[in-house]
Order: sequence, then C-alpha cells, then structure tokens
Amino acid sequence: MKRQLVRWSSLAAGALLATGAMAFPAQAGEVTPGVVGGTRAAQGEFPFMVRLSMGCGGAMITRQVVLTAAHCVGATGNNTSITATVGQVDLQSASATKIKSTKVYRAPGYSSASSGKDWALIKLASAVPAAVTTLPIASTTAYDSGTFTVAGWGAASEGGAQQRYLLKANVPFVSDASCASAYPGLVQAASLCAGNLASGGVDTCQGDSGGPMFRRDSANNWIQVGITSWGEGCARPGKPGVYTQVSTYASAISAAAATL
Repeated sequence: MKRQLVRWSSLAAGALLATGAMAFPAQAGEVTPGVVGGTRAAQGEFPFMVRLSMGCGGAMITRQVVLTAAHCVGATGNNTSITATVGQVDLQSASATKIKSTKVYRAPGYSSASSGKDWALIKLASAVPAAVTTLPIASTTAYDSGTFTVAGWGAASEGGAQQRYLLKANVPFVSDASCASAYPGLVQAASLCAGNLASGGVDTCQGDSGGPMFRRDSANNWIQVGITSWGEGCARPGKPGVYTQVSTYASAISAAAATL
C-alpha cells in the first residue's frame, strides 16, 4: 500500500482551514529544510513560485493565473476561498503579497492523481506584482529529460511538518520504463518521473503538491516540465517522484488559461 499517494497533506490542510494560517515547526536558528534533501532558496531566485492556502504549491503562468495540481482543488467554478502567497521565500514575511482566488478550473475528466490529468488553474483577483515573474510551460518533450529543479514549502521528511521557507533541490530524470517498474499501472503518457532511483534521499514530499518541476531551456531560461503530483512516501530508494507531464497537456492548459 502507498503510504501517501498524492503529495498533499490533508492534515495540514485541515489545520489551515481551522485556523486560517499555516502552522510551522518551532524555529531555533536555522529552519529545518523542506523538500527532502533540499537547501533554502534565495530571495528572488524563483519569483514565479506560489504557496496556496490549502497546503499546495503552484507557479504563475500568467500575471493572474496559477498552475497547480487538480488534486489540490475542487470542481471547476467560481471560488474565492483560496489565498495565494507570492513574492517571498519566507511565508511569514510582512512584505509577502497575498491575493484571493476568483475561479478554479480543474482538468476535465480528472479522477485521481495516478490516473493522469492532474493539473488545474486558479485565477487570482488581481495581477501579481511586477517582481513576480511567470514560468513558461513546455509545449514539446524537448526538455523532458536531464536534471530538473523542484521547489516548495512542503515537508522535509516523510510525514513531517510544512515549512516556513522555500526549499529547492535537483532531481534527475527517471525513464518511463524504470518508473513503470516502480509503479505498475503508471500512465506513462501523463507522467514524468524524477529522483535518485537507487539511493533516494532527494524528493518532493507532502505539501509540495502542485508546485513546478522545471529546468533551463535552450536560451537558459526556466521552463516548467512537470507538476508535483504523487509518489510512494518521500525520497525512498526505488520510488521516484511522479509529476504531471506538462508537455502532454500544454495546449489544453494554455487554452483554459486564456478563458479565465
């Protein structure tokens, strides 16, 4: 049995909904890293990153639209219950910008993360500040291999607490064949896998769901190739992270974003 299928913490979300604010572990000097095996991101290093109030991540793909995972949101329609935090690696920073949602668009036909179509869009009530950049999405498979970067405010260890500071890590591509051996029934056309297959140790984890997996394109600019989706545990040997393959859904994502 999978310990935690999707990389979203229902316990953290429950606490958030009850209190209206994310709870963080007590700090004594340096904060415990989030993203298993990660290091703290510098302020402004990934200005497209978004933290969502239900306990997921995301990325700005336009000045007013966030790309995240379908399993993080409810049905398509008007929705003013989500708050997006942008512009700061420190979620407790007084200068972080917080913007409410107005609409959610969940991929048509979505049923579960492991079945594919695990993408969604959130329209914000206003455009993000100029310092918050957008992250282009990959429209072909040209960048669906190599070494990827992941980032998020999720747990630093399997079952751990959500984090205050944005963490980053590099994860290597895992072939569809190897990933399917780890996860029989993997929907290969919908999935992009990454992680240290033999040793584990570096991975996204609970609370990182919906956040981007990205790499440099031919012009040395960041491009999003994946959306943090699911996996068995966090950073386990032989169990890579599974990401929604953005290139598979790029045209549908772009078309939907244009209608919001």
